[in-house]
Amino acid sequence: MDEVVRRFLVIGKVQGVFFRHSARLEAKRLYIRGLARNLPDGSVEVLAQGSTPAMNAMHEWLNRGPVQARVDDVRESDAADRKDEIPAGFEVF
Repeated sequence: MDEVVRRFLVIGKVQGVFFRHSARLEAKRLYIRGLARNLPDGSVEVLAQGSTPAMNAMHEWLNRGPVQARVDDVRESDAADRKDEIPAGFEVF
């Protein structure tokens, strides 16, 4: 099955609420490789690689996030040009 690389920008109350750690757990469940990091503007960036169905499921999860989060928007874009940044597992920065 072909894999895709996507960048998700998650906007809302998503820092300080275990969002990145929870995203890592969800990514592992979906067999997605990638990373999650806080950005200076208060959003969270998720760079991920996996099957299209897994990415669709990850996008759905990112729209909810963990219980403590409030997600206002998730912006998804192709990130095939950033494939070399994808770690072997799923890292949190």
